[in-house]
Amino acid sequence: MKENVDQSINSWYKWISNEQMWMTLGGRTLKIIAIILISALVIRIGKAAIQNVFKVRAKSPLRFTERREATLLKLLENVLVYVIYFVSFIMILSTLTINVTGLLAGAGIVGLAIGFGAQNLVRDIITGFFIIFEDQFSVGDYVRIGGSEGFVEEIGLRTTKIKSWTGELHIFPNGNISEVTNYSMHNSIAVVDVSIAYEENIDEAEEVIQELLAKLPHKYEELVQPPELLGVQNLAASEVVMRIVAETIPVRHWYIARMIRKEVKMALDARGIEIPFPRMVLYSRQEESEIKHSLEKKKLEGE
Repeated sequence: MKENVDQSINSWYKWISNEQMWMTLGGRTLKIIAIILISALVIRIGKAAIQNVFKVRAKSPLRFTERREATLLKLLENVLVYVIYFVSFIMILSTLTINVTGLLAGAGIVGLAIGFGAQNLVRDIITGFFIIFEDQFSVGDYVRIGGSEGFVEEIGLRTTKIKSWTGELHIFPNGNISEVTNYSMHNSIAVVDVSIAYEENIDEAEEVIQELLAKLPHKYEELVQPPELLGVQNLAASEVVMRIVAETIPVRHWYIARMIRKEVKMALDARGIEIPFPRMVLYSRQEESEIKHSLEKKKLEGE
């Protein structure tokens, strides 16, 4: 028993005191640390180079839109990070004397098998590629996908993320995106209906509104051109409705519509033009009968 213990102690002592083993272990550790540090440095330099390339393209006459540049910039940075991580992982395995060739061959076979079962993943990646290639929408665009609206936060090869104005983040697999409404591709149109009381002078109200609309482009830079008063849109039960349309830069039509309503209200109030409000007229049957009796009496007296 004692001999077995002595042999174990001797073997452990020889293993611990093996200078060659410690030199090999230390060398591999230093090599792995160097691989990690170099990978982080390459990622940092690569991201800086990609950003500089896009800055140079911004000064050239042939360039992408800002929306597409932001999308491609983020996509290229992600691809760079994934490639560097993969290469670093393979180099670390090689440093640890793991058969990388056999591992890659096995991974290829496993990946092929997974590919047959991961058809949705493949569809997501292909759809994501065409979304970016065709510039259907880009980072920063305001879009509606299904029943959700918001600004595009990120477009990946597999998923798309949009953030609504109330703060919710919606994540859509690209393969499930069958219909998209993009509000940021072209200028928007603000539509404002203004109600005027029947007792007011419609011509005077139109003149006041026309004078106001001509001044608004100098006050609101979101307007592409002066708003236009189309005229009387509807004759309602207790009001005359006039319609105003204004062309704005993309996605600013809601803000401009609110400002136009405010400006029109202030201008009409300044000129004493009344905006209609609900009214109620009360009468009693007794008063009605007295009025009828009075009218009949006057008619008889006239005869």
